[in-house]
Amino acid sequence: MRIHLLPTQLVNQIAAGEVVERPSSVVKELVENSFDAGARQIHIDIEQGGARLIKIRDDGSGIDKDDLPLALSRHATSKISTLDDLEHVASMGFRGEALPSISSVARLTLISRTEGADCAWQVRADGTESNFDPQPDPHPKGTTVDVRDLFYNTPARRKFLKSEKTEFDHIETLIKRMALSRFDIGFRLTHNQKEILNLKPALAPAEQEKRIASICGSAFIDQCVKIDFASSGLELTGWVGLPTYSRSQPDMQFFYVNGRLIKDKLVAHAIKQAYQDVLYHGRQPVFVLYLTLDPALVDVNAHPAKLEVRFREGRLVHDFLFSALHRSLAEVRPGQQQNTVTLPMVELPAEPFAKPQLTEERRPPAFQPRPPQQASLPLSVQEEVRAYGALHSTPVSAPLTPSPAPMPAPEKAGVPPLGYAVAHLHNIYILSETPTGVILIDAHAAHERVSYERLKRQYEQGAVAQQPLLLPIKIQVSTREADLAEQSHDYFTALGLEVNRSGPETLVLRSVPALLSGADAETLLRDVLADLSVHGVSQRVQQQANAVLATMACHGSVRAHRRLTVSEMNALLRDMEQTDRSGQCNHGRPTWIELSTQELDKFFMRGQ
Repeated sequence: MRIHLLPTQLVNQIAAGEVVERPSSVVKELVENSFDAGARQIHIDIEQGGARLIKIRDDGSGIDKDDLPLALSRHATSKISTLDDLEHVASMGFRGEALPSISSVARLTLISRTEGADCAWQVRADGTESNFDPQPDPHPKGTTVDVRDLFYNTPARRKFLKSEKTEFDHIETLIKRMALSRFDIGFRLTHNQKEILNLKPALAPAEQEKRIASICGSAFIDQCVKIDFASSGLELTGWVGLPTYSRSQPDMQFFYVNGRLIKDKLVAHAIKQAYQDVLYHGRQPVFVLYLTLDPALVDVNAHPAKLEVRFREGRLVHDFLFSALHRSLAEVRPGQQQNTVTLPMVELPAEPFAKPQLTEERRPPAFQPRPPQQASLPLSVQEEVRAYGALHSTPVSAPLTPSPAPMPAPEKAGVPPLGYAVAHLHNIYILSETPTGVILIDAHAAHERVSYERLKRQYEQGAVAQQPLLLPIKIQVSTREADLAEQSHDYFTALGLEVNRSGPETLVLRSVPALLSGADAETLLRDVLADLSVHGVSQRVQQQANAVLATMACHGSVRAHRRLTVSEMNALLRDMEQTDRSGQCNHGRPTWIELSTQELDKFFMRGQ
């Protein structure tokens, strides 16, 4: 066949295959147009899961009569004009393909009225981009897009639609996610003339938390930390669930970049790393987070449906997210939950493969580890610390034997968050009394976290000792990996790995961290290279070192059924109050729970 131009409607149907996957795809494109139009109220009416009707009505700025035919034409938009605009996209939609693509696979009616216009104007479209005949309409200021009989002319695609309930569930989930991105807009969603959602604009913090509670559940608001963190031109705000509040599925994870809901592997990796030390195995964190940065630093044109983005400084963004979340979770102490974690403006290193600090996070200078502040426990890990200290050129001192002070009288001193111990139940649980109720603490789990954090601080404060291999290991890699290892020589050295290049595709591993002398060195190096290739950073060595330290802490912690004195119990409580991540043991399980006096009264029906 000779080369020929495709009919306009077929071209639009092909384009529709990229942006119109199912009814929820149509809803997304149209609601984003309402965002860009400055709408403050958006009504979404759905029938039969969107297969029969999708109707989006807003009170935005509207479209001029003369622009209506252009709005239904490909590559026509009011949002960009030059290449420079494309590199600084601040709007939600900018391709100029959504409306013509939708109209090519559905019966579309567009009605719009601008401020001051005598009336609204209506046009119908079938994807041919021709025969537009605007008709007057009494529609108020704003725009309505009426989409009927989706995929009526492409039956093969209609067959792939799921049940009405499934398709509407996708739409409802989408609207909830979009409602979390714009608190200044009200949303009303109906399905088959039944109201499903009615969210009022939420400008005050209390109203925003109410909207989040209506979407994520009130338990999330009760068990979250509010984030407010800025650094290097990046700003992160929002809410993250405490590690003890998690889910089996990643169905309550909302991340927005400049107001755009996205799913990004780099972002997911940074958040996963931030929770790695505190989340129970297999559980998923819950979060609603907003990243704001210069539009020039993020490419939102990386995916036809704009679900993915590319960061120009990926490693900087990764380190920023990890530091903000990891530090914020660490700062949560007993009696301080639900606080707003506001961290200072600092500069993160931007140079590639900067020498890392082997800490629980890549802290900028303002986040240097605090010196140990808590009193040492009589249940020390002295032998383990001595064995560990032998691995370093600078020995690490063992914990001091404490002399716990007697329990202060509440009337003479403020009662600390975890109160004062009154009993050791079954030689396992500490019962503590507070002014507002009682607290139960798992002594072994709590001491395990305290010991683990102490060991990590000691590990961070000493140079990483290297253990030379008796026989250097030759490892065959790709040329790209060999180049990466050569460029990252200082990075590997800081991790305690001595790696040299001996050929175009050959690396020689000569030393490993002494703490990991029994590890599979070749697999460790390959994993670090893989992480560097994908994320520009690797946590493999830190993770394996932490695993060793966690084992040491576990073996050195108080065992179940060992009777503790009141002084020992109170010393542990005071340590917990000053220890990062003390709400969870090293395996992610909770270390303590609280029962208020009101809950105790309910048990015995007091006051009823």
